[in-house]
Parts: sequence; structure tokens; C-alpha cells
Amino acid sequence: MGSGMGNVSIVVIVYNDAARVVGAVESALAQGPEVGEVIVVDDCSTDGTLDALQPLTADPRLRLLLRETNSGGCGTPRNDGLAAAAFPYVLFLDSDDVLPPGAVRTLLTIAEREGADVVAGQCLRRELPDGPTTVWAPKLYDRSAGADLPGTVLAGIEERPEFLWDTLSVNKLYRRKFLIGHAITFPDGAFHYEDFVFTARVYAADPRLAVTDELVYIWHVRRQAAKLSISLSRGLIKNWQHRVTAHRGVVEVLRAAGRDELALHAQAKFADYDVPLYLRELPQRGEEYVADWWRITRDHLAGFDAEGIACAGVVSRWIAAAILASPEPAGLSRLVELTARPPRLAPPYDPAAPPVGLGLLATAELPVAVDGRVRAGGSTRLSLRVHELYGRLAELGPRSIHVELEERTHSRPLVGVEAPLVPDGDGWTADIRLSTGDLACAGKLGVWNVRAEIRYADGGSTPVEVRASDDQSPRRGIVVRPTGRVLLVQTHITGGRALVLRVADGMQGARRVAEARMRRLLGR
Repeated sequence: MGSGMGNVSIVVIVYNDAARVVGAVESALAQGPEVGEVIVVDDCSTDGTLDALQPLTADPRLRLLLRETNSGGCGTPRNDGLAAAAFPYVLFLDSDDVLPPGAVRTLLTIAEREGADVVAGQCLRRELPDGPTTVWAPKLYDRSAGADLPGTVLAGIEERPEFLWDTLSVNKLYRRKFLIGHAITFPDGAFHYEDFVFTARVYAADPRLAVTDELVYIWHVRRQAAKLSISLSRGLIKNWQHRVTAHRGVVEVLRAAGRDELALHAQAKFADYDVPLYLRELPQRGEEYVADWWRITRDHLAGFDAEGIACAGVVSRWIAAAILASPEPAGLSRLVELTARPPRLAPPYDPAAPPVGLGLLATAELPVAVDGRVRAGGSTRLSLRVHELYGRLAELGPRSIHVELEERTHSRPLVGVEAPLVPDGDGWTADIRLSTGDLACAGKLGVWNVRAEIRYADGGSTPVEVRASDDQSPRRGIVVRPTGRVLLVQTHITGGRALVLRVADGMQGARRVAEARMRRLLGR
């Protein structure tokens, strides 16, 4: 337990969020005696937010700061809360999120034990009402994803520039004197993605940074909300422009602090993460959006240092080169497929011009394309074709393919089947069969991603996401099980041609399918 009692100020910002702010503040007050105050900064709400908070004012630790004008963003109210904070450490909380029990105690204990300026912990990104829960920046905080930073203390992030991938301000406890001493604040006013610039200022100041994989923050994502959050408003081109502006600010902050190497890695992070995040959604956008996105992205990438692009991954360099090479959108479908997880390079292939850097990729990193065709009945048949990739696979000797179907909300166990690969022309083929009933989720819609692993003679393997064959089209069918159970089966193809199976169990599941379709038609 932390030695200091009442050592932490929690700053909660809110604007017109009466329905959720109480839960956020209650989770802050419930952290225990380590919390000296919870400062709620109201950014001129008009929806009864203050009335909703009144019952909580019985706790003397709750302080309400009322702004007279709306700031237009998140940075100014956070700065107000930081300026008003009275305790040695500060933590930020958004009104629609919550702190898990014990989060403050965990962070404070580490801060005091390690003499840390900043303690960063694990954040869970939870999609509501019934979407998946994932670890934010898993390569930093999830040991099962290979993270080796938890339990370490860094003297700045120069030696671990991958920390630039964590752009959140809310999963960290800060020593207030450190922030004040380095004049670290959020951008004021209607500046979006303010976390990007704030965290860049923190990293540029060389903090003593302790890392833990203990859960310290729960980020709620509501895709069906009437008003989407900034991070979910990617369908608006101004959202991408705001993100690019914020990233430009990150690079400027790092360069102004003399952190030129970190600035290059920030450019690489943009190519590795931000560009693919938006690029994979371009098939959902209109022609005008795509043209504007391409222009904005090309202009931004054109200002990158050659070394910054070189720090990015091989596939990211292919994408950046393609965007820079054409003033208008070109080869978009193949670029979108390169953003799959893991990436895939779809045919056709020019044997005379293999992509630059392909030989640098390890077996597990090869962007292999595996096409799939589905026929669903009492059993589901999956016909697969593995494409050769400039001779790399033939050298490895493909032997079998292990297919795994993963339910998107993890409400069901993985369904896995392995089959031998048979040489066929310039590739290999396999046939997979499984029981359709194994994909049913009682009374609900099951959404199954189709993933696979190609296994080679030397024991190596390549993970892939199965793409829909060119002759595969979206299909719907009804399967009646011998027990009389009715399943509605849909073969779905994403904008990036990933193959997805949707299985609705009974009338409830069918109703959920219809409701989801209606939401899409209404543009929600």
C-alpha cells in the first residue's frame, strides 16, 4: 500500500454527460484514502450534469469546477483541473470511463517505491454494449502479446521508442511537480487528439517512467452512441485532418526538445499505425472522402524524413511508397489488403519486380494471401487456396494449414481444424469441414473471423487472415439441424475482403441480425 494517504488528485472532465459521469466519479471516490480529491471540471454542460452529481457532493473530497464558456475540446478543462490540483500526484479520468478497483493504490505504490515521475498501466478498451474487450497497446502492456516492459523503470523512452505507441493520457499517474516543472499541459481550445501532444511533451521531458501490466483504466467505447467520440468519428474527413495536425504537433514537440531520434520513430509510428487504421476503412467511404484522405496523407508523408520512413515496418513502407508515388488514389484495393491483421499481399504478382524488402521478412511476417470459399449447410465447407509469394513458400515447403474460427466477442471457444496442403499449380489447396452447429451462440448472433496458420516442413509457420476468393459473394442461408434448431448463416466479406461467418441462433439471433442491418441503413 502507498505510504501517503490522500496523495492523489483525480481530474474528471465532463460536458453534457449526465447519464455516465456519476459512474466515473463514483469509481474515482471508491479508490480509497489514497485519493485526496476528485476534481470534476464541467465544461459548461446544459443537460443536468450538475444535478446528477449533487448526491455525490456529500463526500468532502469531491470538488466541482464550473467553466463559464465551453472550451470546444478536452485539453482546456484538463488544464483547469491540473492547475487546481492540490496533491502530489494527478490522474485524469473521462466522464464516460471508469477506474477499476485498486487502480490508484497500484499506481501510487509503484510511484513511491520507484521514485517515478510517471507510472503507466494497462488500459482495457471495452466496446459496449456487447463488443470485444481488448488491451490497449498490447505490445507494451500485455505479456501474452510479448510485452516485456511491465515491471521495468525507464530513464526516458529513448531506448524504448515503441512507447510512442501509447498516446493515452488517462492510464498514467503523474507527479504534479514534474508536469509543472516542465510546463507540460494539454493544447487548449478546440484541439482534437490532444492526448497525442500531451504525451509527446511528457516523453520529451525524459521522465523516470515505471510500467505495470496491472489494470488501471477501463475505456468505454460506444459505437452506437447518438454522438460519437472523437476517436470513433473516423467517417468525417476532418477527423483525419485533426489527427494529422496532432501528429505534426508530436513531431514538432520532440524536435524542439532535441529528441530527433524519437521524432523519426514518431513518423514511423504514423506509417505503421495511423495510416493503416484509416486506410482499411476506405472501402466504406465515399469517393470525395477517399480523394481528400489520399491528398492529406500524401502531403503529410511528403514531409517525413527518409530515416523516419525507414524506421517503419516493411509493409508500411510499401504503403507509404504507393501513396507518395501517385497524386490520385491508385491500387486502393491491394493497399487495403496490406492493412489486414496480419498483412497480406494479394495477387496478381509481377515475378520480375518483387516488392523491395520482401527478403527481410521472417517466415512469420510473410504477407501470404489465402483465399477461401464457403459452402454452409449442416456442415460448413471451407475451400482454401494458398498463393505462392515470389518463391518464398516453395523454399519453406508448406505441409498443412490450421484454420481457427474466432468469435469476435470471445463468447465461444475457438473452433480449430487442420488439413494437409496439396500442391496445385502455383499454389496449394486444402478442404476444411466443420459442424455448423459448433458456430451457434445460444440466442444471439455469433460473428466468426476466419484465421489460419500455414505450417512448413522446418516447423515454422505463417499466420494469416483468410480472404474471400474473387468468386465468393455474400450469401445467406437457413440451416435446420436434426434437432429442429434453426440457424441463419451469412457469409460476409469486409471492405478489405476478409472472410467472416455470421451465425444467428434462433429467432433472437435473427432479430439481432435485422437490428444490426437497420442500424447500418440508418447510418448509425
